[in-house]
Amino acid sequence: MNPPHNLLSAHDMDTALPVLYSFRRCPYAMRARLAIAYAGIRTEIREVALKGKPQELLAISPKATVPVLQLPNGQVVEESLDIMLWALAQHDPEDWLASAADAMPLIQRNDGGFKYYLDRYKYADRYPDYPAHHYRQQGEMFLAELENRLACGGHLCGQDFSIADAAIFPFVRQFAAVDGRWFQASGYPALKQWLDSLLASALFDAVMGKYPVWVAGSPGVVFPGR
Repeated sequence: MNPPHNLLSAHDMDTALPVLYSFRRCPYAMRARLAIAYAGIRTEIREVALKGKPQELLAISPKATVPVLQLPNGQVVEESLDIMLWALAQHDPEDWLASAADAMPLIQRNDGGFKYYLDRYKYADRYPDYPAHHYRQQGEMFLAELENRLACGGHLCGQDFSIADAAIFPFVRQFAAVDGRWFQASGYPALKQWLDSLLASALFDAVMGKYPVWVAGSPGVVFPGR
């Protein structure tokens, strides 16, 4: 059961919090929420229905994909990785950006080739040129790289948790969920341990609360709210 939502207080409304348009299950929105929660930045979260996106979102971001962050000064941050970097620039207590030089190319490969094959593996019926296991095998090349990194250092960029772990984790989670029995039987012990640890973490729990779909005029909800 999710705890009651923290509605915006009079003080919050007076101070104009950043507004985060999000969708709970979207891996891009998930990683943005992870960084915001880790940085301890209070925002107003607006859960979006993907089939009925609010005009307030479309007005500030014609691309109409979540996450989108609108800052109190009117600036709009439209890409999930940019939202992460913005949050970490405000507060990075465990130095997630220490390994940014190594992390960024890895995140780019995640967002490029791995995401490409993840989509086709998850929705193989929409991409009938090849069977699902073909797309899975292509995605496994990236999983193998992650396995090697984790076996060597415990995290994706060495011994310490970094922006790479937070940015890539939601996509590995999605890949593993396509066929959970296959993933549990697969030969990626370090990757499975890493994934299980993150799924059980307080940070992940804090960003996965369920919110009602936002409509104009409804009470604002503070995120993170626990």
